Amino acid sequence: MTRGNASLQAARANKNDEFFTRLSDIETELPHYREHFKGRTVYCNCDCPETSNFWRFFAAHFEDYGLKRLIATFKGPHAYQAEMRHSGGVLTETRHRLLQGGAFQSPECVQYLRQADIIATNPPFSLWREYLSLLTAHQKKFVIIGPLHAITYKTVFPLLQGGELWLGNSAVRAFLTPGGDVQKFGNIFWYTNLDRPQRHIPLPLSCRYSPELYPKYANYDAIEVGRVSQLPGDYDGAMGVPVSFLRRHCPAQFEILGLSSTLAAAIPEGLPKHLRGGIRFYLKDQDGSCRRMYERLVIRRIQPKTATIS
Repeated sequence: MTRGNASLQAARANKNDEFFTRLSDIETELPHYREHFKGRTVYCNCDCPETSNFWRFFAAHFEDYGLKRLIATFKGPHAYQAEMRHSGGVLTETRHRLLQGGAFQSPECVQYLRQADIIATNPPFSLWREYLSLLTAHQKKFVIIGPLHAITYKTVFPLLQGGELWLGNSAVRAFLTPGGDVQKFGNIFWYTNLDRPQRHIPLPLSCRYSPELYPKYANYDAIEVGRVSQLPGDYDGAMGVPVSFLRRHCPAQFEILGLSSTLAAAIPEGLPKHLRGGIRFYLKDQDGSCRRMYERLVIRRIQPKTATIS
């Protein structure tokens, strides 16, 4: 486990959600979706305007992004709702006290959610499943931050597989603590259902398949592709790839078949106890032993449609 992942595990165990997104990460990601914001109401529902870089970003770009309204709410004993909009031709900011504590799932904040077109924030990781379920239940567009392992959640993976959710353009490597320190993390990404042109650029497939370079799993009919850059362009069957493949997924090039934790057959028999684990794919080494792989995403190349002559 890397130091960044260990920090994430500790924060999750302690339900420590006090990590703030750096302005540089927001400035790197959000311009990819600029065209979606024109004439829209943006809601940052986990953001105190005094400290939130999401609020700072959208307030600074209110005019050039063509926003209609900007709303922010946050949880706390002195929670309030802040809003920017044009009034009488002048950009104004108003604030109103929240009476129900400011939690994103409170009825008061859900009313603001219903008014919004796009949600943009860094939600509490300890409540990430609940948070995404709220957004999808209200059919909202969003660009939010979350851990990569969230793709394995039973409520999340079907959205990814069905093309209703995908990873954003960049990773988030660190956050700010309330004390102003930088805390590094591993495997934190943007999640969104806002489209961008880069998502439709096919991966270059310069490698060629051979059984020696791409062994088959012992308990599932697919080949192991250890790196996205090693995807063979001449193989039409199922392939297991690291879940980080989702960052490069072109939906017209590959279909997503599932995850190894749900597709794998029984664990190979006769394994020593120290090599056994939960259901995953296993690879057989040259000496006949098997080793358990990390979670794999199973994909298959989409064959181009051929024209028919009538």
